[in-house]
Amino acid sequence: MPTYSESSQKLLFVCSRNRLRSLSAEKLFEGAPGYEARSAGTQSNARIVLTAGHLGWADLVFVMEKSHLNRIRLKFPELAGERRIITLFIPDDYEFMQPELLDELRAKLAPYVTVPE
Repeated sequence: MPTYSESSQKLLFVCSRNRLRSLSAEKLFEGAPGYEARSAGTQSNARIVLTAGHLGWADLVFVMEKSHLNRIRLKFPELAGERRIITLFIPDDYEFMQPELLDELRAKLAPYVTVPE
């Protein structure tokens, strides 16, 4: 069981259904030192549906598309204004843990966090 220090940066990854993109991003950071990662989806049929609690927990929120950002702003306007939310512009064109998806995630996350190999 990994142990987390108070200095771990909490990363939240958001897509539509939390089955492919955001879940792959969460798995990419699994066990990475200095980070805790979670993922959720904006749709009601998501594997894990995004809540205010997820947003309150996160230090940094990464959304895959602009539509996810818009949904967060509509549903959680106060929290959206308090959190740093970064749009990665990764389309829903990939399978779970697809190498090309992981490459795109690494490239687009690199300006913000130290991405595990």
